[in-house]
Amino acid sequence: MKALVRPRRLAPGARVAVVAPSGPVPEERLQAGLDILRGWDLEPVVAPHVLDRHGTFDYLAGTDADRAADLQAAWCDPTVDAVLCARGGYGVQRMTGLLDWDALRAAGPKVFLGFSDITALHEAFATRLGLVTLHGPMAAGIDFIKNARAQEHLRATLFEPESVRTLTSSGQALVPGRARGVLLGGCLSLLAAELGTPHARPSARGGLLCLEDVNEETYRLDRYLTQLLRAGWLDGVTGILLGSWERCDPYHRIRDLVLDRLGGLGVPIAEEFGFGHCEGALTVPFGVPAELDAEAGTLTLDVPALA
Repeated sequence: MKALVRPRRLAPGARVAVVAPSGPVPEERLQAGLDILRGWDLEPVVAPHVLDRHGTFDYLAGTDADRAADLQAAWCDPTVDAVLCARGGYGVQRMTGLLDWDALRAAGPKVFLGFSDITALHEAFATRLGLVTLHGPMAAGIDFIKNARAQEHLRATLFEPESVRTLTSSGQALVPGRARGVLLGGCLSLLAAELGTPHARPSARGGLLCLEDVNEETYRLDRYLTQLLRAGWLDGVTGILLGSWERCDPYHRIRDLVLDRLGGLGVPIAEEFGFGHCEGALTVPFGVPAELDAEAGTLTLDVPALA
């Protein structure tokens, strides 16, 4: 797996577009997130349909066409330096086929940020655009607007990425060892749901795979992992990092499941790296080469997340 193109870091005064490709966005949380961004001397621009709600399916932020149009317009606007997702939820998979990927590619690299349902866009940006993307807290996410650690790690990644080249685990090695590879991954249920779609990569071969999820029963997590294994998607993965498993079953069950399903891959596995649906979530750059030392509990980027 090749390293991807790194967008340029942000500088004070940069224009950042906020889009809502998934679920509906609470206005008060959006305003709180915009205030934080302005406090970083950024100029946030809210896409036209961010506060929309679909007329029939109220779990969507507006129609598929409008959500896709917002993302398309923001990315293709030459005055915009970064595109930040407002929140996750569900809806990305309904609109990725409506995007003009040739136009997005022609617009050139810029920063893209999100997680959870946005996993499907991380995959698409990697396969279609060849770009590094940031798996991190979103502009209207409660984990972002209320947590100083999440804010500071994201701010450092955007402005001073060389200062956050090492992430440290608060857990232990489930399978010891060292591994090198290109970072990828995200929300486990979305990775499983992406299998066989036009925007999914054929496998995680050569990658350091980051996995997390939220509000899932153990048998469902088992199903997702088993599906990835049976599809051969995990063949050749070099190492695995686990993030948060908020509102899932007691963590010892998750640990047992990971060892049962993934221990046979014979690659290092380390837990509790602090990314995903958790308080103080860290920002992880997908597409950057890195080294995992499972026993030391460190992930070290070969290069800063952004150029």
